[in-house]
Amino acid sequence: MPAEFSELSRSERAKYFTANLFLRALIGGFRLVPYKLRIPAMGWLVARIMAPLAGFDRRVRDNLNLTCPELDPAEIRRLCRAVSNNAGRSLIEFYSGQAFVDHARAADIGGPGLAALQEARDAGRPVILMTGHFGNYDAARAKLISLGFDMGALYRRMANPYFNEHYRKMLTTIGTPMFEQGRRGMIEMVRHLKQGGIIAIVGDLHVQEGIELDFFGQPAITSTVPAELALKQNAALIPVYAIRQPDGLNFRIEMHEPIAHSDPATMTQQINDDLEALVRAHMEQWFWIHRRWKPA
Repeated sequence: MPAEFSELSRSERAKYFTANLFLRALIGGFRLVPYKLRIPAMGWLVARIMAPLAGFDRRVRDNLNLTCPELDPAEIRRLCRAVSNNAGRSLIEFYSGQAFVDHARAADIGGPGLAALQEARDAGRPVILMTGHFGNYDAARAKLISLGFDMGALYRRMANPYFNEHYRKMLTTIGTPMFEQGRRGMIEMVRHLKQGGIIAIVGDLHVQEGIELDFFGQPAITSTVPAELALKQNAALIPVYAIRQPDGLNFRIEMHEPIAHSDPATMTQQINDDLEALVRAHMEQWFWIHRRWKPA
């Protein structure tokens, strides 16, 4: 978990404050640009300028070499640019407010999970929607809220406390309630589920308290908490993803088959497998920048 503000040293606070000023200025400048130009422009800036400087290219290459050794160097170079481009687009979309929400609401949506979601809601049954750092997952949340599915979301607090303040504020513009990862947030989220609520969880991060499961043929520490919650609360567990379309601005929302209840490890492995299949079909849309494959 990120450190509390009171635990940070003076130098750490200064570093975070300076970084936040830079990011706020950058984002603020881009928000002055019309939406259809703003999104590709930020994608270009992150892919061509920021990613090489920040070491993102190296991390993408390392992850691809680990999990997809069959890829040739030219494809890896392409993915280094494309992955960072999608990350840049997602960042400025997140800070684009209503313009982004309007694009998300216009997205096509389908798949067997949509009917399962409607059925669960009509029956007053809680639902856990599982997604990953793919495309722009907030587009799926905005679309479902526009269809009348009141839903909360679990989020991880940013390490930078100054950035986290406006980050959380932007999260709430898409929908509420928001549950911060941690003991208090978990209690609030469980209470929401017990009332027949819907929550969304991004489940493709390394979690220290998780277990070792397979992802892209490699051991990946993965949290089984969503599956445990689904079993305990008799909640439907449904994968959902927002796939960026070729124009780079719009999305298609896919809701996959619900994960059958069995045991937490088996259910979580099925979530990993479902995401992996989607990523293999759209390699440039997953966040290969993450340190997903850490040792236990």
